[in-house]
Formats: sequence, structure tokens, C-alpha cells
Amino acid sequence: MTTIKVKPNESIESALKRFKRETSKAGLMAEIKKRKHYEKPSVIRKKRIDASKRKRRKNARDN
Repeated sequence: MTTIKVKPNESIESALKRFKRETSKAGLMAEIKKRKHYEKPSVIRKKRIDASKRKRRKNARDN
């Protein structure tokens, strides 16, 4: 879990900015979005395969 200690004479805005930066570094928001709705393992597998196909097609175009 990400914790931020507010420094003396630090504004709330700057502390919030630091907190947001730390949570994005930790990948916390991405994890929350991913877990918001349950996906069956087969759906996750299909998405991963489709992403791989798209990546291969893009790399083939660039070469």
C-alpha cells in the first residue's frame, strides 16, 4: 500500500500530487481498473492472444 507523509508546511495539493505519482508508479490504478469487473480466464487468454497478434502485425509492417 502506498503511504505519503505530509511534510511540515506542505500544501495539500502538492501532497496529493505526490500521492498520485506514487500510486501510478506502483500500478495501483491499473490494478483497480483490471479488478473492477471479473473476466473469465478464457477471456483473459483471448485478449492476450489478440494483443500478441496485433503486435506481430505492427512489427511486420514496420520492418
